[in-house]
Amino acid sequence: MKKNLFLLLFLFSFVAISQTKVGGVVLDDSGKPVAFANVLFKNSSEGTITNDNGRFYMESDNDYDVLIVSFIGYDTQEIPLTSRVSYNMEVVLKESTEQLDEVVVYSGKQSKKNNPAVEILKKIWAKKRENGVRKFKQYQYDKYEKIEFDLNTIDSALMESKIFRGLEFVFKDLDTSRITGKTYLPIFLNETFSKVHGDNLLDEEKEVVLGNKNSGFDNNQAIIAFVKDLYQNYDIYDNYLKFFDKSFTSPLSRTGVDTYNYVLRDSAFIEDKWCYNIVYYPRRKNELTFKGDFWVNDSTYAIKNINLEVTKSANINWVKEIYIEQDFDVVNDSVFLLKRDYMLSDFSFQKKEESRGIYGKRTTVYDNYVFDISKPKSFYRAEGNPFDPQILDRDSVFWKNSRLEALNKDEKGIYQLLDTLKTVPKFKTYYNLVSVLGSGYIEIDKWNLDIGDVYSIFGFNDAEGFRLRGGARTYFGQNDPWRLEGYMAYGFSDKKVKHGFSAKFLLDKKSRLIISGGNRRDIEQLGISLTSTNDVLGRSVASSAIFTVGANDRLTNINLSTFNLEIEPLTNFRIRLGSSFRTLSSALPDAFSLEYVDSESPTGISSEIKQFDLSTLLIYTPGKRTIGYGVERKDINDNYSTLLLNYTRGIDGFLESDFNYSKIQFSYTQPWQLGGFGRLFSTIEIGKTFGEVPLGLLNVVPGNQTLFSIYNTFPNLDFYEFVTDTYASVHLEHNFNGRLFSRIPLLRKWNLREIVGLRGVWGELSDENIALSAPTNIPLRAPNEKIYYEYSVGIGNIFKIFRIDFNFRGNYLDSPNARPFSVTGTFGFNF
Repeated sequence: MKKNLFLLLFLFSFVAISQTKVGGVVLDDSGKPVAFANVLFKNSSEGTITNDNGRFYMESDNDYDVLIVSFIGYDTQEIPLTSRVSYNMEVVLKESTEQLDEVVVYSGKQSKKNNPAVEILKKIWAKKRENGVRKFKQYQYDKYEKIEFDLNTIDSALMESKIFRGLEFVFKDLDTSRITGKTYLPIFLNETFSKVHGDNLLDEEKEVVLGNKNSGFDNNQAIIAFVKDLYQNYDIYDNYLKFFDKSFTSPLSRTGVDTYNYVLRDSAFIEDKWCYNIVYYPRRKNELTFKGDFWVNDSTYAIKNINLEVTKSANINWVKEIYIEQDFDVVNDSVFLLKRDYMLSDFSFQKKEESRGIYGKRTTVYDNYVFDISKPKSFYRAEGNPFDPQILDRDSVFWKNSRLEALNKDEKGIYQLLDTLKTVPKFKTYYNLVSVLGSGYIEIDKWNLDIGDVYSIFGFNDAEGFRLRGGARTYFGQNDPWRLEGYMAYGFSDKKVKHGFSAKFLLDKKSRLIISGGNRRDIEQLGISLTSTNDVLGRSVASSAIFTVGANDRLTNINLSTFNLEIEPLTNFRIRLGSSFRTLSSALPDAFSLEYVDSESPTGISSEIKQFDLSTLLIYTPGKRTIGYGVERKDINDNYSTLLLNYTRGIDGFLESDFNYSKIQFSYTQPWQLGGFGRLFSTIEIGKTFGEVPLGLLNVVPGNQTLFSIYNTFPNLDFYEFVTDTYASVHLEHNFNGRLFSRIPLLRKWNLREIVGLRGVWGELSDENIALSAPTNIPLRAPNEKIYYEYSVGIGNIFKIFRIDFNFRGNYLDSPNARPFSVTGTFGFNF
């Protein structure tokens, strides 16, 4: 979903006035751009550095008449500014010929030894856990955040294009970015005011949101979730800063000396505090790094001001610029507290200067710090899911008093602009296109109904042949207390109609007590997951894959009815009590059988399984963040772990149920952000079935005969190749995010990413269960002789959207039709 939303922002894209604005390029005397040159307004601490292409842009609220441009090894240039706005400047630096005695000159790659900047950096490391709110037992403060999205690089060609015909009024008031110098048009604004409470002794923090206000896509939960996920909190003192699912090495990191060059550029008084100014820039290209500078106090070694700009060569897609500024307030001689955090991202298909895109800007302001007021531990944990509809409906007086930074004229105009745009038919068409591609549903507002999802319309398998599916759901808003959803499908080969429907109701908002149920009658590829599911609406890729390896004929007719009761007594801890009744039979009996020995059948064999189950499911997702208070919420992060414990009790006799058994299953999934070494995704699963059950109720090791790379499956196993009643499996997949390829000159410019995987499973299958399913026409075998394992190597980010994996089977090569090697792939928009 997030990948689709990112694409949508580009489909849709087809500051107060400063006193001094400058922009241009810095070259050496041979005409080559000078990267990381220092650009500074004379007699000020306001400055920037040039990007990889030698370009810079800077503006100030103050009047300046001289610009200073310098770089180590070159003569410093002082350039008079004859007007308030000076764009397209071309500054030429000449190589320095002066010989300075007793001065160490740093150029190119800086030494890690005898470097005064590195010595200061070491003192920052020693003091970083003593700075800011960490100096106090408890803390609380006010936090105001605004997130804005703007169309950028607005020029006459865009304004006169057909896409904006009839919408020319939106260009009436355009402004220029103080970071990039590009014109922009605001299209979205989200404001949040909250109070943050923390306890360093308990290692707890809680944010209480008091007000939230949206413009633009105010009722589109999917888009808002995407925006929230883009901008998560970070601490510049951490070794790694996470943006867009990538870990960037912080310039204050303990590993920074291996990643960055540091130069002590200047020292000066800032608000009566003597500070050092240190410039940093990356040692190598194509790594996830920044360039910029920071001012640090000479006694506390606390950061007073820092700016970070992602280098253009960094291995990140669809983002042309990332710029961050943080300012800290001096409270007393030893306390520096974060005052303002500003982040700008320039999203674009290309990294060329002239390419159009979308700005994403987040400004966070902190104020009213209070310290050492303790609160009980229950305060941080008791209130699991607060719901206050007034948060979304605060009046203008509240926002006037709560904004710690006033809206500028452009931001004030967003609310009025979007209200006007929503009345324009052409804009509604564009908005609907964005919404459909992002959520997968076509909105019909007058009926409070969504049609879809559009991504499940077409399918193909051996039993149904070509397949069409259409569905709908109720949708009044993102906080709906109930939802009805269903679909119908038709297979052109078997000429049968299939369906699925569900209903869910939120009975209590605070405890999130939900009652749900549904029915599904369809054809499905079972055994895609070891941990069973009772989803009446979902459908696996394997059930509809057009291209498969070998015969895809082990499909099942399923008639499933469910009823569930779910509650969330503690934040991110859910308990679900459920019941289900299912009927299973082979969809292609000549190729695949689910028959089992049945002494009560006239033939001694039954081909249909009827089963009633009761289940208890415990799900714990520590660190998970969501938005919305309705029956369905949206996740806004993906770095949380998931622990799942499921107990199922099969009861025979009830509703003609066939088997009496018990099954217990546990799984643990954890993403690991390993700093500059990338991201590891891991899953462990174990399970056991007590009692005799046929093939349809056993645990099938998930094979994968499709051409798609699907996590948690074994791409070199056929469907039903291994069957178990006791199992343990592990899946590991690590994405280095280009760390290795970035060190290979011939591959560096391609920004490829290396992925490695290792997966294994061990299992047993009792003789009784084998005998019960003896009539089956496929061999029943478990990987009990030794652990079955596979490994893979992959290349990602091919042309920015493709990934290909080469998968190798480690053992059990004597199995009939064993596949020792396979190639799978996937595609999508990833940062």
